[in-house]
Amino acid sequence: MLRRILAVLSVMLWGALGAVAQAQTDGAPDGSGQLNGGIGDVVIDGQHLFSVRGTQSYPAQKRADRIIDQIEAVARAGDQDQIDLVVEDKALGYSIQINGSQVAFFIPEDAELEFIDLPLLAQINGLAIKAAILEFRRARTTDARMESLSRIAGWTVLFVAAMYVLLLLRRKAPDFVRRTTEKRLKQIQAATSKIIRGRAISEFISVMVRLFILGLILLAVYYYVSFVLLSFVETRPIATILITYISDPIFDLLKSIVGYTPNFVTLLVIYFTTRYLLRLLRNVFDNIEAGTLSFDGFEAHWIWPTFNILRGLLVIFALILGYPYIPGSSSQAFQAVSILLGLMVSMGSNSVVSNAMAGLFVLYRRSANIGDRIKVGNHTGDVVAIKLMETYIKSLKNELISVPNAQMLNSEVINYSTKIDGRGLMVHTTVGIGYDEPQEKVEALLLEALSRTHYIKKTPPPFVLRTGLGDFAVNYQVNGFTTRGEYMQKILSELHSHILDVFAENGVQIMSPHYEGDPEIPKIPPVAEKTTEKGKA
Repeated sequence: MLRRILAVLSVMLWGALGAVAQAQTDGAPDGSGQLNGGIGDVVIDGQHLFSVRGTQSYPAQKRADRIIDQIEAVARAGDQDQIDLVVEDKALGYSIQINGSQVAFFIPEDAELEFIDLPLLAQINGLAIKAAILEFRRARTTDARMESLSRIAGWTVLFVAAMYVLLLLRRKAPDFVRRTTEKRLKQIQAATSKIIRGRAISEFISVMVRLFILGLILLAVYYYVSFVLLSFVETRPIATILITYISDPIFDLLKSIVGYTPNFVTLLVIYFTTRYLLRLLRNVFDNIEAGTLSFDGFEAHWIWPTFNILRGLLVIFALILGYPYIPGSSSQAFQAVSILLGLMVSMGSNSVVSNAMAGLFVLYRRSANIGDRIKVGNHTGDVVAIKLMETYIKSLKNELISVPNAQMLNSEVINYSTKIDGRGLMVHTTVGIGYDEPQEKVEALLLEALSRTHYIKKTPPPFVLRTGLGDFAVNYQVNGFTTRGEYMQKILSELHSHILDVFAENGVQIMSPHYEGDPEIPKIPPVAEKTTEKGKA
């Protein structure tokens, strides 16, 4: 642990020293990089006094560094508190002289920088130079050194106490948090009868607590070193840089939070208002489902799809209202990302939007309900779910088929379960019988086969149609009604079986598709000995 702290500390110190060296080399302590014709800062012992302008031939920071050297030279030249300050009007500007030595010269461009008159600027900056020299000398006295040492001793005591507490917390707090979390999650699991991975969650929280305490330890070491360096004037610039690296972002964040408070309050109002409206909306639709509220023409299967649509519209409206109050929403980067996302959605969502719109029509036009047996294209099965984007069908082979709602809208949907006029669905099939067989006999045989089939109604009565006169056979279509559309394939299969049996029992040959002539012996399968049970309607 100590090795890691020392390693991080050494990296921080090397970074600070590198920044100071770079600042001294470039002549721009604030990192602005403005040299020729820019602005130079005069800083003594980490204290900013004033700024000066530069020219192409005499860069601003070079001019500022020369002023710094002259002030420090005068400050080191004596230790008395008496300082003779003279502000003298010259041809090109004002000269600042300390004890007979010129330390600075101000020109009209410097006054323009501060937006004040040049004489007033010279007087103010002269007093600042005098105060800086007095502080420069005082900070290097024996009393000041002893005061710095006492200050360091105080910081050291506070640092040791803080480290003791933090290390103690790092050793005991994670275990305490883990035990408390596991106990709480067990109580929640017992109350809700839900399986919760309490151990994994508690371990995760414990790790986060440990990392948080480690961050506090590193922060304490960082500020301790900064305050120690700040106690001596020679290391004060390094301490200023170290403190600035951490403190400025934190203070900027706090200022941003304070400045963002009105927008945050607005977002909270929008959030709680939307949440209340959603609860009110759910309450209304719960009452509609329970029958407490009723609307003419509003069908039961529309209740929750309508609720989901209204809920989505309400959430979208709340997002539109809250968008301007989101942090960074007015920045160009945020707007660029929003435009990019909009283009991506608009370019890739044609099929999504079409399926979603089709889903609304499928839900409201009632072409199929959950549980209905339908046929869409080449797929036949039972509807198990109708979503906004797709409809799920369980096929007759027990396959789950996902049909896009756009196909449901654009294709013919045959519904075998919907009742139209109360008579039911018509079961029908066609057979070809030779011209030599009497029509009455063929019709009777077909009706007999239909009567043996399960789920065929007696009312309305079945009937036979002559649908075509072929080259070698007459096409007879037998028709019957059933209310069990979900068993349509099974009913047809049973009907075909009974037709074969009945015709075989009565010696009637069903013409094959490639009939060329009557065989000497009719091709009639032998009658199987089995008991047939007459179907009930």
